[in-house]
Amino acid sequence: MKIRNKHLLRAAGWLATRSTRALVKTLRHEYRPLGPVVAPADRVPPGTRYIYCIWHEYLLLPTAKYGHPELSVLISKHADGQLLGSLIQAMGMGMVLGSTNRGGIEAVRQLVNGEGARRHLVITPDGPRGPRRVLQPGIVYVASRTGMQIAPIAVGYDRPWRAGSWDRFAVPRPRSRVRLVTDQPITVPPGVRSDELERYRLLVQAEMDRLTIAAEQWAETNRFEAPALPAEPAAPRLAS
Repeated sequence: MKIRNKHLLRAAGWLATRSTRALVKTLRHEYRPLGPVVAPADRVPPGTRYIYCIWHEYLLLPTAKYGHPELSVLISKHADGQLLGSLIQAMGMGMVLGSTNRGGIEAVRQLVNGEGARRHLVITPDGPRGPRRVLQPGIVYVASRTGMQIAPIAVGYDRPWRAGSWDRFAVPRPRSRVRLVTDQPITVPPGVRSDELERYRLLVQAEMDRLTIAAEQWAETNRFEAPALPAEPAAPRLAS
């Protein structure tokens, strides 16, 4: 149900924030950077800004664990984005309303070139409606137009609770294992044409897939195995 009352939204955000922070304190959390450390935001070298790429289903833990005023999150205007948006604001982060497909790109451009020019950006590239774990090209477009590198963030929970939503939104069980894995950030050249987007979309998709498998297996088994590097996707053929 869509909540329209601003007071109810603030109350829901306050309650969700308190509950999430209490849950996070019980979790057995580990982070494995296979490349440079990209999180939390205050550990990133000055002058570096990332687009953090996180599957929609796993947004809760990174928001609660790594929430920081130097982050802005792209949140959809759909009903399922309202409560997350309230939670994000309650944790002091910025918020961009829209998506990489509907109105969000212009909002992102204003954010990264305006008063939020020092902020990192968080995007769930399979949101707001899926398909689940299928990366949409909007994040590649935003990276190309802003000059920000994409930092894939893979999350794994040990036997989480899952919602019946399109993304099977995951909530870790109290006192369970939570694992994060990152590797090298991905650079998208400036001014990428529409016929080149697919190559970079496939590159980011492959990186998210391999790191997510590693993070989930690590959380489930408590044994980390470094994932094999994927082959770089070939450039798509153009119609003659």
